[in-house]
Amino acid sequence: MKRIHWKHCHVATMRDGRYHAIEDAEIVTLGKHIEWVGPRSERPVTAADECVDLQGAWVTPGLIDCHTHLVFGGNRSLEFEQRLQGVSYAEISAAGGGIKYTVRHTRDATEDALFESARKRLLTLMRDGVTTVEIKSGYGLDLNSERKMLRVARRLGEALPVTVKTTCLAAHAVPSEFAGKADEYVNYVCSEILPTLAEERLVDAVDAFCETIAFSPAQVMRVLLRAQKLKLPVKLHAEQLSPLGGASLAAELGALSADHLEYMTAEDAAAMGRAGTVAVLLPGAFHMLQESRRPPVDLLRRYGVDIAVASDLNPGTSPALSLRLMMNMACTLFGLTPEEALAGVTRNAAKALGMLDTHGTIEAGKTADFVAWEIERPAELAYWLGGELPCRTIRHGQWRDAPVVA
Repeated sequence: MKRIHWKHCHVATMRDGRYHAIEDAEIVTLGKHIEWVGPRSERPVTAADECVDLQGAWVTPGLIDCHTHLVFGGNRSLEFEQRLQGVSYAEISAAGGGIKYTVRHTRDATEDALFESARKRLLTLMRDGVTTVEIKSGYGLDLNSERKMLRVARRLGEALPVTVKTTCLAAHAVPSEFAGKADEYVNYVCSEILPTLAEERLVDAVDAFCETIAFSPAQVMRVLLRAQKLKLPVKLHAEQLSPLGGASLAAELGALSADHLEYMTAEDAAAMGRAGTVAVLLPGAFHMLQESRRPPVDLLRRYGVDIAVASDLNPGTSPALSLRLMMNMACTLFGLTPEEALAGVTRNAAKALGMLDTHGTIEAGKTADFVAWEIERPAELAYWLGGELPCRTIRHGQWRDAPVVA
């Protein structure tokens, strides 16, 4: 294995969710893993196969987008116009728009067409320093279409230098063919979709949408318990539009994360803190839906809940192509500090995907995924609005060439 000394840099390790900054630092990688990190003056004597001068860059862990719906057909710019004219998300959904609109276009698209459109979106995230991304299904809502979406997600991870984790979100909405029969659709998800896709090894985790316009707590409980019987970790869309107790339900099941959380309560936060369930905040959807009720960040802090931040990249409520912009929004809209925002897309995002043992911080033994940024201090990652900050990405201990959308 090749040993590389990465010199002349400063490192925000994000250990324990804090900068833990090391100035005049050095990183030693051996193959795909970090062998040592610390002050340059303390580096143990080891022979290097290569030395790389990072020219004074600030190095952070590779960014992790832990909640996306990246694979989909069509787009919903018309709904964007409708919402600006006062039509609510619930009204759009009731009229056959929203998720159902995307389901029709995703079902009609070929696997290759879905791959090409998703590839372009993923490359944009990667140029922003993303080295790991979660991709949910949930726009197929039948076995063949959910399979198609998850196959595309797997292909993306094979074709591009990025780690992809897949999540089955078949319990995202009730499809038209099951209109008025939500319980029957949940039966179908539990008896056919989840077991088949798990057997085909297309699924790393299972999610569900617990909301008045989607599924009740009792229905999502059935889905998540079935997932656990299949030995799959679970997570939940919870408390986005109304307080249904989904966050507490997620905590009760030991879920990796509960996501959105605008309507969560103190009881929810306490339950999540006890369970170690990560709170994933999604400021893109909050912004696009022009919501006014913020996730209760103070409660999350009070009860020791780890906070992650993600793009929620999707065609309807968060067409967000920059995880750094989500960091800024998490600060300006939700009141996170830049340090909390960076932890939210590194250490805590890794925990939300069940990957904290290997990803999310710069520590010996972890995967050598990190980004060298041309910035003066780490807070700049949440400070700049838009654009592309000059950076170089190292994945698995090797330079990842800046991808270009073809």
